[in-house]
Amino acid sequence: MTGVDGLTALTDLVEGLTRASLLKELGVLLACGALAWLIAWQLRRMFDVDGSVLFGRRILDGVLFPVLALVLVLLAREGLRGVLRPVLFKLAIPILVSLVVIRLTARVLRAALPESRWVAAVERTVSWVAWIAVVLWVTGVLPPVLEALEGVHWKIGGASLSVRNIVEGGISAAIVMVLTLWLSSALEKKLIRGTGGELSMRKMVANLLRIVLLVIGVLVALSAVGIDLTALSVLGGAIGVGIGLGLQRIAANYVSGFVILAERSLRIGDMVTVDTFEGRITDIRTRYTVISALNGRESLVPNEMMITQRVENATLASRTVLISSPLQVAYGTDVVALLPRLEAAIGAAPRVLKSPAPAVQLAGFGADGLSLTLNFWISDPENGQGSVRSDVNLAVLRALDEAGVEIPFPQRVLRHVNAPDSRDPG
Repeated sequence: MTGVDGLTALTDLVEGLTRASLLKELGVLLACGALAWLIAWQLRRMFDVDGSVLFGRRILDGVLFPVLALVLVLLAREGLRGVLRPVLFKLAIPILVSLVVIRLTARVLRAALPESRWVAAVERTVSWVAWIAVVLWVTGVLPPVLEALEGVHWKIGGASLSVRNIVEGGISAAIVMVLTLWLSSALEKKLIRGTGGELSMRKMVANLLRIVLLVIGVLVALSAVGIDLTALSVLGGAIGVGIGLGLQRIAANYVSGFVILAERSLRIGDMVTVDTFEGRITDIRTRYTVISALNGRESLVPNEMMITQRVENATLASRTVLISSPLQVAYGTDVVALLPRLEAAIGAAPRVLKSPAPAVQLAGFGADGLSLTLNFWISDPENGQGSVRSDVNLAVLRALDEAGVEIPFPQRVLRHVNAPDSRDPG
């Protein structure tokens, strides 16, 4: 199509907007839109899904609505062929196609990469490109532009490559990657939200699925661009050399992440201490492990460090944790009669387990009093030790007050030695 043909198409479109059948077309399009909304609304009620890629938050901002509207409009155009001369259909179809692309890209990127800062920039770029393509399509300028891009070409080895091939291949690659991210994100959420099995194992399977799907998506995208996949053997060798020289620590972190998930030596929810940082494992990712302390701080620990260094896991074999607290009582206290009263007071404190039962032991003889050790167990270390230790200490203090037992304070004995009188001749 030449530039004159594009101008003719635009003139026909403007003239068609003044026809009497325009209102009939508008009514058909509105009916298609209402029917698409009704089908999407009914499907969301049936599957009880809200905020997903397909349905969005309000149906209109999901992917399913423009897809259904596009299908219904195409069916209506075919059904009315020979009855109405389509004018608004020529506007509605490219607009709906653009809307599908924008909704799909935006929803998938937000679902797959919710914390990425560049998602909004990508959405704006896709929107601009999509709406520019709609304008070129409607005005009839798109075919001449594609012909002009086809004329700009060059040879790479034995293949001829044009700007049009690069643009079309890039669009195909982008569509493939968006669909791959959508599929991997949906599978990961399905696995993570499952109720059976270990969460860490489901996380490992989800990570493996995402990597496999992304690799397949990259290969398909490269084929769509026109890159010969046999040339990837050279690229693979270069990547191997890069990993061996400069990326070995990053590769080690990725491998360590899968080792941790496979061995299940560290699981999501475990209470661990790594390099004096104590907290609960909230996520195990492919490169690092997220540890959240009880004070709100989070530590991102490289997975290699979780394997090569000493890690204290308080909940690996059992979730019960022993807590000890020191106590001193004054000399002369009837310790034999006091120990059962202290054990009963500790056992009545919240979060303290009845089995294993609390125990109070005479640990030694201090300078100021008798040293006792209060031992008790808890089964929820993720809730911290400060509150339960405080409850136990308060219960012990009340028991000591009731028994009239004194908690000693440091005492020192001073001896005054008289020095001999220098004036004494003797």
